[in-house]
Amino acid sequence: MSASAKVSPIQIGSPDSARYFTLAEANEILPLVQQITRRSFDELQIVKREMQSMLPVDPRMPVLEERYETIVKNWVSKMERLGLVVKSLWLVDFDTGEGYLCWKFPEHNIRFYHDYTEGFAGRRPIQEVIEEIQPDWA
Repeated sequence: MSASAKVSPIQIGSPDSARYFTLAEANEILPLVQQITRRSFDELQIVKREMQSMLPVDPRMPVLEERYETIVKNWVSKMERLGLVVKSLWLVDFDTGEGYLCWKFPEHNIRFYHDYTEGFAGRRPIQEVIEEIQPDWA
């Protein structure tokens, strides 16, 4: 491969392997993350509607509960294989090696960052963080 050849940030790996992202790499992979998440979200909405239309004692409920769980587990697995850190349903972090670029469905862009000790509530606008600390990942 020539020195000018571009390496894709989309890498499928083991959920246990650490992966660090620059802001550019996170933005490049975001459309795939959004597509997978949208598909899983839509599938889950169908199951949720079916479950809400049933009584809890309906004999079909365990099958729907299993389907619900399978959709969530598959989404988590796909996110982890892309190297993301799943924080909760539809919420993922891109590890920068210094903290996290944070994205939550259905946000259109990666707009927030938080360090390792902060959670979702500690998210700060990326531009503010870049201006303040000028991180390597920016």
